[in-house]
Amino acid sequence: MAEHSAGDVAESGARSRDSKAGAGWGCEQGTAYGEQARGHSRRFSWLNPAPLWKSRNDRVARALGDPTNDRRRAWMKTLDPSGASDLTVDRSNGGSTSFLVVGDTGEGDESQFAAVPPLLSQADGTDFMFICSDVIYPAGGVEEYEDKFFWPYREYPGDIYAVPGNHDWYDDCAAFMHWFCGAESPPPRASQGFSPRQLLRRLLWRRPSPPNPDRLAAMETFDIPGQPGSYFAIDTGPLLLVGIDTGITGEVDSQQAAWLKEVSSRSPKPKILFTGKPLYVDGEHRPGRIENSDETVDQIVTATKHNYIAAIGGDIHNYQRYPVKLKDGRKILYLVSGGGGAFMHETHSIPNLNETKIKDRVSEDEFRCYPLRGDSLSLYSKLYARKLLGRLRGAREIPAEEAAAFLGERLGVRPVRGAEVTVSEQSARAAEALMQLPGRGRGALHIPFSEWLDWNEAPLFKSFLRIDASQDEVRIRCFGATGCAAQETNPPLEDELVWTAGAWQLPG
Repeated sequence: MAEHSAGDVAESGARSRDSKAGAGWGCEQGTAYGEQARGHSRRFSWLNPAPLWKSRNDRVARALGDPTNDRRRAWMKTLDPSGASDLTVDRSNGGSTSFLVVGDTGEGDESQFAAVPPLLSQADGTDFMFICSDVIYPAGGVEEYEDKFFWPYREYPGDIYAVPGNHDWYDDCAAFMHWFCGAESPPPRASQGFSPRQLLRRLLWRRPSPPNPDRLAAMETFDIPGQPGSYFAIDTGPLLLVGIDTGITGEVDSQQAAWLKEVSSRSPKPKILFTGKPLYVDGEHRPGRIENSDETVDQIVTATKHNYIAAIGGDIHNYQRYPVKLKDGRKILYLVSGGGGAFMHETHSIPNLNETKIKDRVSEDEFRCYPLRGDSLSLYSKLYARKLLGRLRGAREIPAEEAAAFLGERLGVRPVRGAEVTVSEQSARAAEALMQLPGRGRGALHIPFSEWLDWNEAPLFKSFLRIDASQDEVRIRCFGATGCAAQETNPPLEDELVWTAGAWQLPG
């Protein structure tokens, strides 16, 4: 079923909320980085058993106990044996700062490379870039950085910092610690006990492989400024940025939690938290577990004395905005920013927030996501139709405006596009069936379905943030990266938020 007319092309500067052309439907594919991706990257597939086996630490940690907290403590002791470092990078030499934020980047295929021209188009005047979760897919690896980090971002003029995501821990975090923190070798392993469960975990746990010396030497020519650990802070002058390492399962170790409290109370400056696991996502509150404690990461963030104004997390591969109202009347902005290049996670499964457990803290009217729910449903219908070749009910392409109208009626919300569109009976049946099919999948289904439903054609619905801060104002802009030629160097501004006079100003 054809969805777009021949004259429907991506509009330079238009956004998805304005038109389907602004979303990237029916556009000419961009080419600036596609050829470089195909010619340079060593691509992988989750459907291949090799990357599944390399990523086994995820299943091992969940089934046999997670050693990440102990390994993180060992890494931090190796990096700072005396414990004297305050784990803060000082970039406070000016009264303002500008930087880019991108999450879940390193898949190494066209969808990562296609997001680079829009990112570079907004890089002028930025001091650095911050990668928020999952620098390298599928499972870390020192040699993987050449194709999936150094090569894509070689033209970015500033420094690059990062916090690791769960995929960066699938090689025991060795590659992340080597490139970002300067660790030459993994720390020794403490005794893990001798129960059958502990012995099995020790046997199965993936350890890093020695890198090829020639490839390692070639990569040493690239420059990374270095950071004091997998969790650390950056003093930018007007803002204090605090990054935490949430490991594989999202738990923060007690040593890191103590540091988080201390650094949060050290300065009255406004603060932004960067975390590998978002605290609000998919219509749910996930406050962040702390080892051996009833306290959570979000309790530290929401404490009035700590003065956090935002918390930004990766891991989920799209953009979501939650302006959360606290009991004392303040609003903290919680964002998901994981659209940096890896396969897109659907948004059409996100419920109407007015019908969720967080409805008293954030309303559907103030929530935003990119891609829009209707665009997500339409694209997944296209993917399922292509994969299943029309054999199953639900394997039918649903036009984007019909998908928006269907979800609007189903969720009880007025779509920003497609409000006046009539949903055909065939599209309604297909949409009902599609809503029951896996998107990214859950649990053991996550990896195979995520890759099976991956694609590298426009519209890609990738995204990144640019943050500009002065003593009086913080401005956060979310830009879309569609993969369309017309939007490569003039990406659509999908969301813009301004913090001034102690409060967030939200667009209508």
